[in-house]
Amino acid sequence: MTERNTTIASRVGLHARPAAIFAEAAGNLPLEVTIALEGVPESEAVDASSMLSLMGLGATHGTTVVLRAQGDGADEALDSLVQVLQTDHDAHS
Repeated sequence: MTERNTTIASRVGLHARPAAIFAEAAGNLPLEVTIALEGVPESEAVDASSMLSLMGLGATHGTTVVLRAQGDGADEALDSLVQVLQTDHDAHS
């Protein structure tokens, strides 16, 4: 099992637009990825490709989450998802 911890960068947290972007990225991967708040048991992790599950986490700006995946390409997959979470998708340009 491969695991990554990262912090939510979007100023509104993992909500609406950031959750949709992340869920789509996770859903496009060839393996199953789970996400949970730091400190939550692995058995309570949710499907990272489910927007409703992501929003249900209640992950706000600065919250640390744990991503987990298993199988070929897990390292690269989690690295790409960490980049999505470390981007403030609500920043106004």
